[in-house]
Amino acid sequence: MSVASLLAGRPLRAGSIALTLPNGRTLDLRGGNDGPSAAIVLHRWRALARFIAGGSVGFGEAYMDGDWDSPHLPALIETAARNLPAHPGPFRRLSPWRIRDRRRHAAAPNTRRGSAKNIAAHYDLGNDFYALWLDPSMTYSAAVFSGGANDLESAQSEKYRRLLDLIDARPGQHVLEIGCGWGGFALLAARERGLRVTAVTISRAQHDEAARRVAEAGLQDRVDIRLCDYRDLNGTYDHAVSIEMIEAVGDGYRPGYFTRVRDLVRPGGRFALQSIVIEDDRYEDYRKSADFIQKHIFPGGSLPAPSVLRHEAEDAGFRWVADATYGLDYAETLARWRERFDTVSDRVAALGFDERFRRCWRFYLAYCEGGFRAGNIDALQIALARP
Repeated sequence: MSVASLLAGRPLRAGSIALTLPNGRTLDLRGGNDGPSAAIVLHRWRALARFIAGGSVGFGEAYMDGDWDSPHLPALIETAARNLPAHPGPFRRLSPWRIRDRRRHAAAPNTRRGSAKNIAAHYDLGNDFYALWLDPSMTYSAAVFSGGANDLESAQSEKYRRLLDLIDARPGQHVLEIGCGWGGFALLAARERGLRVTAVTISRAQHDEAARRVAEAGLQDRVDIRLCDYRDLNGTYDHAVSIEMIEAVGDGYRPGYFTRVRDLVRPGGRFALQSIVIEDDRYEDYRKSADFIQKHIFPGGSLPAPSVLRHEAEDAGFRWVADATYGLDYAETLARWRERFDTVSDRVAALGFDERFRRCWRFYLAYCEGGFRAGNIDALQIALARP
């Protein structure tokens, strides 16, 4: 629910928001149920029109342009997420701004050429940029804060180990990683479990850094980093792993993704998948829209719903063996990334990224954290077996 919706007479169901208007007047908006306390300060009246017409995109773009601020963005976004209506009204769906954004999103399909362009738009911002605020393993996915893992790097390693446990990988086996990032999983799998890993990415920046790190670790005999689309792979592997890459596959392309992975995994092998997922009852509306993340952060991206993942995986011939959720772990991961990002803001600026870009990324990290804390999105690890 947007702030504009609240002003139009829709009361909060949970939590509270202190809303300061450009004229200095403050409105205290309170819901009937417990929830987070948040505050928003409007610097320009135009922010209200952008909220009403543009939904999450207008909300985020108004923040990017300095139309409003909040002393704690994640709490504000969590409050908004907890008060979202089950389905958007007709005005929201048919607003010209939303139609324009949907068309723009539809114009970024995940064909081989389109995927390379979409991925480059995000990951080829530069390795120096990501190195400033990710942990030393350069891992850009949900960490798991349990089993004694308290710092971010240890929690990322815990996540990798849980995925390896899901495939029950044994020393000497050959594992395919689809979407390898900067090589963190491949390095740990080779070093700790004695596995051979073929890891693919379509980001040139990621490929070059991952290959450099593999060479630096002296693991070239066990880890092969390839600049390759998963659809162009051949051969058979004992198991496969993919960590938060399926969101970039895109709606409509996932059935083919599961079929291709099935063909690459030997009979009796397993596929461990980590994905951000959206609530089942929000999926149909979500897939027909385009949100802030899709427009400004991950062009071509689309979150699946848990039931959709199960259906598509089983249709491709996989058997769903196990699953576990880590939504609050992801919220904590994002909080730590955001804190790091704010700490190095001047260094991000020195790389050539202006204030609007930095506010965009600050909003993105808080937007995701708030969504995970509200439970509208979750992080899911799945073990699939190839009969």
